[in-house]
Amino acid sequence: MFKKINIFILWATLGLILSNPVAADRTVEDFQVWGNITALGNFGFVNPQNPDLKKFRWWMEGQGRFGNDATQFTQSLIRPGLGYAITDKIVVWAGYAWAPTAEPLTLDSGHPFNEHRIWEQVTWADNFSFGRLSARSRFEQRFFDHNAPIAGSDDVAHRFRQLVKLAVPMPAIDPNLSFIVQSELFIAMNTVDNPGFISRGYDQNRAFVGLGYKVNQYATVELGYMNQFINRPHSARPDQMMHNFIANLFLNF
Repeated sequence: MFKKINIFILWATLGLILSNPVAADRTVEDFQVWGNITALGNFGFVNPQNPDLKKFRWWMEGQGRFGNDATQFTQSLIRPGLGYAITDKIVVWAGYAWAPTAEPLTLDSGHPFNEHRIWEQVTWADNFSFGRLSARSRFEQRFFDHNAPIAGSDDVAHRFRQLVKLAVPMPAIDPNLSFIVQSELFIAMNTVDNPGFISRGYDQNRAFVGLGYKVNQYATVELGYMNQFINRPHSARPDQMMHNFIANLFLNF
């Protein structure tokens, strides 16, 4: 029975991950290169005699993204946060993010801008017979340094993000190697400022496939391809389909 349940979970997850909305005719494409370093740890080092401190977590993330066929800076992201482990599998988090942004991800005006975010999330991960399955549910409150309000819009953009990730070990090739598939769905929860820049509803999806390699007990590297579709139903700008080469370094202390 459990074997059947695991197989069902595997196929359901793969179906979600590999599905990405079909781009409309009015879509522009771009090749980008993204680099990411994410470091996680706990506060047990403050007092090793107090095991409860290990439940308190820290998160530090830095990204660099280069677009227009990877020829120019497009976006960077600095994202620190703090968390608390409810169980060995579930952690709740909150933090801040700063994201300076340029072409081809600018507003309808075409001008670069800075984005500031407050974020809250819940992460979950567990091991199954077919691999390691994890999920991240994140809410973001997004603030922009531009002034182009429209009637009926809000000053703060609220967005929900749901990520599902599956890592399947490949011991026949290398015990430290895994096949990675994941998808992250973005939903804008309100309409904000510049007409069509942020419209309530489906915002984007990011589908990733690649390989992960566990370098040691602290570091894991992931390399692969991400298909990113950005939906702009009421914008003066077209929808965007990004073909991204992704290089991630995950550090866990």
